[in-house]
Amino acid sequence: MSRPLIGITTYFDAARWGTWVREAVLSPPAYAKAVDKAGGAAVLIPPLAMGAIDGYIRGLSGLILAGGVEVDPGAYGEERDERVEEPQPQRDRFEITLARAAIQAGLPVLGVARGMHVLNVALGGTLIPWLPEAVHHERHAASTPHVIQISVSSKVGKAVGDRIEVATPHHQGLKRLGEGLLAVAWADDQIVEAVELQGHRFCVGVQWHPERGNDNRLVDALVEAAIP
Repeated sequence: MSRPLIGITTYFDAARWGTWVREAVLSPPAYAKAVDKAGGAAVLIPPLAMGAIDGYIRGLSGLILAGGVEVDPGAYGEERDERVEEPQPQRDRFEITLARAAIQAGLPVLGVARGMHVLNVALGGTLIPWLPEAVHHERHAASTPHVIQISVSSKVGKAVGDRIEVATPHHQGLKRLGEGLLAVAWADDQIVEAVELQGHRFCVGVQWHPERGNDNRLVDALVEAAIP
Protein backbone atom coordinates (compact mmCIF):
# COMPACT_ATOMS: atom_id res chain seq x y z
CA MET A 1 0.00 0.00 0.00
CA SER A 2 1.37 3.42 -0.94
CA ARG A 3 2.06 5.96 1.77
CA PRO A 4 -0.37 8.90 2.08
CA LEU A 5 1.11 12.20 0.90
CA ILE A 6 1.21 14.73 3.74
CA GLY A 7 1.85 18.35 2.77
CA ILE A 8 3.97 20.48 5.11
CA THR A 9 3.94 24.27 4.79
CA THR A 10 7.28 26.05 4.57
CA TYR A 11 8.77 29.54 4.58
CA PHE A 12 11.39 31.57 2.77
CA ASP A 13 14.64 32.50 4.51
CA ALA A 14 18.33 32.85 3.78
CA ALA A 15 20.25 29.56 3.81
CA ARG A 16 23.92 28.70 3.40
CA TRP A 17 25.37 25.75 1.52
CA GLY A 18 29.04 25.72 0.58
CA THR A 19 30.03 29.30 -0.21
CA TRP A 20 26.50 30.24 -1.30
CA VAL A 21 23.95 32.19 0.70
CA ARG A 22 20.59 32.34 -1.04
CA GLU A 23 16.90 32.60 -0.24
CA ALA A 24 15.55 29.09 0.19
CA VAL A 25 12.32 27.24 0.89
CA LEU A 26 12.85 25.95 4.43
CA SER A 27 11.25 23.46 6.77
CA PRO A 28 12.68 22.05 10.02
CA PRO A 29 13.40 18.36 9.34
CA ALA A 30 11.42 17.26 12.40
CA TYR A 31 8.14 17.58 10.47
CA ALA A 32 9.21 15.32 7.60
CA LYS A 33 10.81 12.84 10.00
CA ALA A 34 7.63 12.66 12.10
CA VAL A 35 5.51 12.06 8.98
CA ASP A 36 7.91 9.35 7.80
CA LYS A 37 7.87 7.70 11.24
CA ALA A 38 4.05 7.72 11.15
CA GLY A 39 4.00 5.96 7.77
CA GLY A 40 3.33 8.95 5.54
CA ALA A 41 5.32 10.61 2.75
CA ALA A 42 6.21 14.27 3.31
CA VAL A 43 5.69 16.89 0.58
CA LEU A 44 7.04 20.41 1.21
CA ILE A 45 4.75 23.21 0.05
CA PRO A 46 6.35 26.60 -0.73
CA PRO A 47 4.13 29.67 -0.13
CA LEU A 48 4.14 30.76 -3.76
CA ALA A 49 1.39 30.69 -6.39
CA MET A 50 -2.13 30.85 -5.02
CA GLY A 51 -3.25 29.16 -8.24
CA ALA A 52 -1.34 26.02 -7.27
CA ILE A 53 -3.45 25.41 -4.15
CA ASP A 54 -6.18 23.41 -5.92
CA GLY A 55 -3.54 21.09 -7.34
CA TYR A 56 -1.99 20.53 -3.92
CA ILE A 57 -5.38 19.75 -2.43
CA ARG A 58 -6.18 17.22 -5.18
CA GLY A 59 -2.84 15.46 -4.74
CA LEU A 60 -2.48 15.42 -0.96
CA SER A 61 -3.96 13.06 1.60
CA GLY A 62 -3.33 15.34 4.59
CA LEU A 63 -1.79 18.66 5.60
CA ILE A 64 0.44 20.03 8.37
CA LEU A 65 0.28 23.80 8.89
CA ALA A 66 3.76 24.27 10.35
CA GLY A 67 5.03 26.70 12.96
CA GLY A 68 6.90 29.94 12.37
CA VAL A 69 6.46 33.70 12.58
CA GLU A 70 3.22 34.94 14.16
CA VAL A 71 0.28 35.67 11.84
CA ASP A 72 -0.05 39.27 10.62
CA PRO A 73 -2.82 40.93 12.70
CA GLY A 74 -4.03 42.57 9.49
CA ALA A 75 -5.28 39.12 8.47
CA TYR A 76 -7.94 39.34 11.20
CA GLY A 77 -8.55 43.07 11.26
CA GLU A 78 -6.18 44.19 14.03
CA GLU A 79 -3.19 46.51 14.22
CA ARG A 80 0.27 45.04 14.49
CA ASP A 81 1.92 45.15 17.92
CA GLU A 82 5.51 46.36 17.49
CA ARG A 83 6.69 43.80 20.05
CA VAL A 84 5.75 40.99 17.66
CA GLU A 85 8.27 39.79 15.08
CA GLU A 86 7.87 41.20 11.56
CA PRO A 87 5.08 39.19 9.87
CA GLN A 88 5.22 37.39 6.51
CA PRO A 89 1.98 38.49 4.77
CA GLN A 90 2.55 36.41 1.64
CA ARG A 91 2.93 33.24 3.67
CA ASP A 92 -0.13 34.21 5.73
CA ARG A 93 -2.33 34.71 2.66
CA PHE A 94 -1.15 31.47 1.08
CA GLU A 95 -1.60 29.34 4.18
CA ILE A 96 -4.98 30.80 5.15
CA THR A 97 -6.26 30.06 1.64
CA LEU A 98 -4.65 26.60 1.70
CA ALA A 99 -6.24 25.82 5.08
CA ARG A 100 -9.69 26.81 3.86
CA ALA A 101 -9.30 24.69 0.73
CA ALA A 102 -8.11 21.68 2.74
CA ILE A 103 -11.06 21.94 5.13
CA GLN A 104 -13.54 22.29 2.28
CA ALA A 105 -12.04 19.20 0.63
CA GLY A 106 -12.25 17.21 3.86
CA LEU A 107 -8.48 16.66 4.11
CA PRO A 108 -7.08 15.79 7.55
CA VAL A 109 -5.28 18.88 8.92
CA LEU A 110 -2.88 19.38 11.83
CA GLY A 111 -2.03 22.97 12.74
CA VAL A 112 1.17 23.28 14.80
CA ALA A 113 1.77 26.41 16.94
CA ARG A 114 1.52 29.19 14.32
CA GLY A 115 -0.42 26.62 12.29
CA MET A 116 -3.15 26.57 14.95
CA HIS A 117 -3.35 30.37 14.65
CA VAL A 118 -3.58 30.10 10.84
CA LEU A 119 -6.38 27.57 11.20
CA ASN A 120 -8.28 29.84 13.60
CA VAL A 121 -7.93 32.92 11.38
CA ALA A 122 -8.88 30.90 8.27
CA LEU A 123 -12.20 30.13 9.97
CA GLY A 124 -12.87 33.73 10.96
CA GLY A 125 -11.29 33.74 14.42
CA THR A 126 -8.96 36.28 16.02
CA LEU A 127 -5.79 36.22 18.12
CA ILE A 128 -4.58 37.91 21.30
CA PRO A 129 -1.96 40.34 19.89
CA TRP A 130 0.43 40.18 22.88
CA LEU A 131 -0.28 37.33 25.28
CA PRO A 132 1.96 38.36 28.24
CA GLU A 133 0.00 41.59 28.56
CA ALA A 134 -3.36 39.78 28.45
CA VAL A 135 -2.53 37.16 31.10
CA HIS A 136 -0.15 39.31 33.22
CA HIS A 137 2.70 36.82 33.21
CA GLU A 138 5.50 35.60 30.91
CA ARG A 139 5.07 31.83 31.27
CA HIS A 140 3.75 31.32 27.73
CA ALA A 141 6.66 33.31 26.29
CA ALA A 142 9.23 31.12 28.07
CA SER A 143 10.43 27.62 27.28
CA THR A 144 9.45 26.39 30.74
CA PRO A 145 7.50 23.10 30.60
CA HIS A 146 3.90 23.31 31.80
CA VAL A 147 1.08 20.79 32.05
CA ILE A 148 -2.11 21.32 30.05
CA GLN A 149 -5.52 19.74 30.52
CA ILE A 150 -7.12 17.99 27.53
CA SER A 151 -10.70 16.88 26.92
CA VAL A 152 -10.57 13.08 26.95
CA SER A 153 -13.41 12.84 24.42
CA SER A 154 -11.53 14.94 21.84
CA LYS A 155 -9.32 13.61 19.06
CA VAL A 156 -6.33 15.18 20.82
CA GLY A 157 -7.28 13.52 24.11
CA LYS A 158 -7.77 10.14 22.44
CA ALA A 159 -4.29 10.45 20.93
CA VAL A 160 -2.28 11.72 23.92
CA GLY A 161 -4.49 11.45 27.03
CA ASP A 162 -6.02 14.01 29.39
CA ARG A 163 -2.77 15.70 30.45
CA ILE A 164 0.49 16.43 28.69
CA GLU A 165 3.56 18.50 29.52
CA VAL A 166 4.57 20.94 26.79
CA ALA A 167 7.18 23.65 26.38
CA THR A 168 6.58 25.92 23.41
CA PRO A 169 7.21 29.67 23.70
CA HIS A 170 4.62 31.88 22.01
CA HIS A 171 3.61 35.54 22.28
CA GLN A 172 0.12 35.27 20.83
CA GLY A 173 -2.86 33.05 21.57
CA LEU A 174 -6.38 32.34 20.44
CA LYS A 175 -8.98 34.99 21.24
CA ARG A 176 -12.28 34.48 19.41
CA LEU A 177 -12.51 30.96 18.05
CA GLY A 178 -13.16 30.48 14.34
CA GLU A 179 -16.48 29.14 13.11
CA GLY A 180 -16.97 25.49 14.10
CA LEU A 181 -13.82 25.28 16.23
CA LEU A 182 -14.07 23.82 19.72
CA ALA A 183 -11.46 24.35 22.45
CA VAL A 184 -10.23 20.97 23.70
CA ALA A 185 -7.09 21.80 25.77
CA TRP A 186 -6.21 24.57 28.20
CA ALA A 187 -3.27 25.91 30.21
CA ASP A 188 -3.79 26.63 33.92
CA ASP A 189 -4.70 30.25 33.08
CA GLN A 190 -7.39 29.00 30.65
CA ILE A 191 -5.50 30.02 27.50
CA VAL A 192 -6.59 27.61 24.75
CA GLU A 193 -3.85 25.12 23.83
CA ALA A 194 -5.71 22.97 21.29
CA VAL A 195 -8.80 23.15 19.07
CA GLU A 196 -10.76 20.82 16.81
CA LEU A 197 -13.18 21.51 13.98
CA GLN A 198 -16.54 19.98 14.83
CA GLY A 199 -17.91 17.52 12.30
CA HIS A 200 -14.57 17.10 10.49
CA ARG A 201 -12.83 13.71 10.39
CA PHE A 202 -9.53 15.22 11.60
CA CYS A 203 -8.92 18.97 11.77
CA VAL A 204 -6.85 19.77 14.85
CA GLY A 205 -4.71 22.68 15.99
CA VAL A 206 -2.28 22.53 18.91
CA GLN A 207 -0.11 25.24 20.46
CA TRP A 208 2.84 22.92 21.05
CA HIS A 209 5.12 21.00 18.64
CA PRO A 210 4.09 17.31 18.46
CA GLU A 211 6.70 16.64 15.77
CA ARG A 212 9.52 17.18 18.25
CA GLY A 213 10.84 14.59 20.68
CA ASN A 214 9.77 10.97 20.92
CA ASP A 215 5.99 11.36 21.27
CA ASN A 216 4.69 11.04 17.71
CA ARG A 217 1.09 10.20 18.59
CA LEU A 218 -0.60 13.27 17.11
CA VAL A 219 1.27 12.96 13.82
CA ASP A 220 0.43 9.25 13.87
CA ALA A 221 -3.25 10.19 14.26
CA LEU A 222 -3.05 12.63 11.33
CA VAL A 223 -1.48 10.04 9.02
CA GLU A 224 -3.94 7.38 10.11
CA ALA A 225 -6.83 9.74 9.28
CA ALA A 226 -5.24 10.37 5.86
CA ILE A 227 -5.27 6.69 4.87
CA PRO A 228 -8.28 5.99 2.60
